[in-house]
Amino acid sequence: MIRVLLIHDTYLLRMALAALLGREPDLDVFSTSWRGAATAARTNRPDVCVADMDSPDAVECVNLRADTRPGNVRADDGRTGDGRNGDGRNGDGRCPEGEGGERAVGRPVLLALTTTGRPGPLRRAYEAGALGYLSKNASPDRLVEGIRHVAKGERYIDETLGFGFLQAAEIPLTRRELSVLSLAAEGASVGEIARSLHLSNGTVRNYMAAITRKTGARNRVDAIRISRGAGWV
Repeated sequence: MIRVLLIHDTYLLRMALAALLGREPDLDVFSTSWRGAATAARTNRPDVCVADMDSPDAVECVNLRADTRPGNVRADDGRTGDGRNGDGRNGDGRCPEGEGGERAVGRPVLLALTTTGRPGPLRRAYEAGALGYLSKNASPDRLVEGIRHVAKGERYIDETLGFGFLQAAEIPLTRRELSVLSLAAEGASVGEIARSLHLSNGTVRNYMAAITRKTGARNRVDAIRISRGAGWV
């Protein structure tokens, strides 16, 4: 049995997709939002995390080093087969990998769901050590196939994302700069970004200055416009 944690911020879509996956006899499916991802991973100890990388809350996915072996952290997240679901409040979730993309003991592997034409989330998934990459336009059968592949430690890459990987390699911003910019694009203030990423206000301002310079923008608003147009955020 493959234990799967589905991470998606849209409740209706999350529950529908989890119910669909739950029909597979070899999949034991749980679901949560990104804000509940860290807690749910520790509680449910999944083999595979299927994560929507387009969510603004996925910006810190590379920072979670949660060991999913039993601990003191509990969550209200439940199996979708029971129709139960809950969202914990630990906000920066990652499904970490072992060396070479293989699953480390007590740690799940990541199958990233991304949108074609958005190289920013694709790069975020790559830097998080994702073992699988699947377009959100793929069929449910492809998703099930991808889960089974990564659960065995095998890479799974949707061929439609090939050009996106080339675009991701050309993004001039660092991972942290993309994290700051993604939150800024959602309307977060300097203080809110600082609290979310555990940075000082001055550091956030320095990142925004670097982002403006690297994108050739006139100001923060222009940098967001340029980056959205390129699919970075």
